[in-house]
Amino acid sequence: MKDGFLKVAVSTPELRVADCTFNIGQMIKKAKKMAKKGVKLLVFPELSITGYTCNDLFLQDTLLSGAYEALVKYVEATKKLPMVSVLGLPLEVNGRLYNVAAVVNEGVIKGIVPKSTIPNYGEFYEARQFASGENAHGDIITPSGWEDAVDFGTNLLFCDYNTPEFCFAVEICEDLWMPAPPSCRYAEAGANVIVNLSASDELTGKAAYRRELVRNQSARTVSAYLYADAGEGESTTDMVFAGHNMIVENGVLLAESKPFAEKKDLITEIDLGRLKNERRRMTTFPLQPDPEENDYKILLFDTGKKEEVKLTRKFAKTPFVPSDKKNREERCDEILNIQAVGLAKRLKHTGCQNAVIGLSGGLDSTLALLVTVRAFDRLGLDKKGITCVTMPCFGTTDRTYDNAVNLARELGTVLREVDIKEAVTQHFRDIGQDIEKRDVTYENGQARERTQILMDIANQTNGMVIGTGDMSELALGWATYNGDHMSMYGVNCSVPKTLVRYLVQYYADTAKSKKLRDVLYDVLDTPVSPELLPPENGEIAQKTEDIVGPYELHDFFLYYMLRCGFTPTKVFRLAVYAFEGDYTAETIYKWLDTFCHRFFRQQFKRSCLPDGPKVGTVSVSPRGDLRMPSDASDALWKEELDRIHKSLV
Repeated sequence: MKDGFLKVAVSTPELRVADCTFNIGQMIKKAKKMAKKGVKLLVFPELSITGYTCNDLFLQDTLLSGAYEALVKYVEATKKLPMVSVLGLPLEVNGRLYNVAAVVNEGVIKGIVPKSTIPNYGEFYEARQFASGENAHGDIITPSGWEDAVDFGTNLLFCDYNTPEFCFAVEICEDLWMPAPPSCRYAEAGANVIVNLSASDELTGKAAYRRELVRNQSARTVSAYLYADAGEGESTTDMVFAGHNMIVENGVLLAESKPFAEKKDLITEIDLGRLKNERRRMTTFPLQPDPEENDYKILLFDTGKKEEVKLTRKFAKTPFVPSDKKNREERCDEILNIQAVGLAKRLKHTGCQNAVIGLSGGLDSTLALLVTVRAFDRLGLDKKGITCVTMPCFGTTDRTYDNAVNLARELGTVLREVDIKEAVTQHFRDIGQDIEKRDVTYENGQARERTQILMDIANQTNGMVIGTGDMSELALGWATYNGDHMSMYGVNCSVPKTLVRYLVQYYADTAKSKKLRDVLYDVLDTPVSPELLPPENGEIAQKTEDIVGPYELHDFFLYYMLRCGFTPTKVFRLAVYAFEGDYTAETIYKWLDTFCHRFFRQQFKRSCLPDGPKVGTVSVSPRGDLRMPSDASDALWKEELDRIHKSLV
């Protein structure tokens, strides 16, 4: 298991009710097949050895003995497989019959977990045959064929001997439907993987409810949740089962077999490193320092040496942007509201009824203006209180200038044009800067002149300068200190560049005015640029992504480094996997190196950011999610990057 990835599987094999020999044969085949694919944890459904729908046959010694013998056969047949399996069967202990899950590894039964919640309502009458195992703890003497006593109870945690971060616990079907499922306390005790052996019959609307139940429990326990459901081989005398299997990680559905689908096997990778990091950053997560002091028993198993897991799950190229169109539109509307409400509160608190925006015709300033218009609408303020200032200079193109002018007019705001060429030229003369020298002073002099103008116009209008810079620029330090870096309220400060585009797109798609839509669509088609260098043949000469790298890569790096706490090695691996066919490994390394270098060197700019609303789970605000020394060393990150570089040459 490298980089925290663990390959897991849930399976609903072909089944014949009460035919233990046939059923265990199918399960052995599945186990061998899964092991060849590198699966380390395999989960079968509830009472998978006998079938869930045996009813009063569970009271027959013949069936119980057959189940015992089948389990012994599975233990023997899989003893050389480097994996751990969880199977369901009926088991008699001290004169009571329990619905249990047996955990098997290397020819040994590591432990047996009984079902706690026994349903006795509707179509379920398990209490007729089974007792609750909620308070049944201790060692049990096993049937013939099992050499040693086995741990039995609902206080068992199963941990990998070689990989301590792999720790799982078991609950069974109805246990999950309770107000406080056992998985809640298992997670507190340290289990980061929960397996559920289930036999949930299919009813109208139940699949959606079940899916949300599993997702929510995975999220609230910050765990991977493996749900193995009984399938169509079960008896249909009174119920139908559909094999609705799921693998969920921290609330995110990684894999699902749709009810009644032919494919019932799910194989994917869960990221134990991500779960560990998530719990670590959630200081409110009630982890127990010593589970054994709270009567939990830790049972060790071995799935073999650590190996690099071949990834098959998907990693979005744009993790800040939902891939589903409906979800994306809902998210965009929600974010625009968060931004607008944040600004509206600041305007109302200060008694300010005017706003000033530097409108360049680019994406960021366009979004800031759209948010400001929405805020004014919420407050019932006249949009003539919004002053859009376009400040053409050496690098301004006709396209961006025209878009800025048309946008301000279409939104009903006041437009002011202040040509800054003369002022900047005079400033260069004052400081002895050669105007033909196209260096950082040449560029930043323009940015600071624009900020000065905005601040002074804000004084004239008794207004507030609205910041336009986005989170991706702040992460890279791609902002002029005390230039576009400064404002009185930065509405875009936690919106990454890849999301800015979708927010503007959403606004354009829903705009009633065709003229406004046309302007916004052209803004979307315009290359990202600060326009600080003279145009070439009338076109933008200075393209940001040619200088600092593609924003889709930087946002990918930003998400997995800040949100997940991943190392450069793991971020690089995921990026190479996610962007295969788009960028070479060498290109990804180049821009990852750039990102890390700039991220550490430019923290001083983020340490004094203006206020602005947090809209997602990642923020670079010094008062929020990123409290980082401005002079922190990046030596450890550079060492990892050097190792990556050596592996490429």
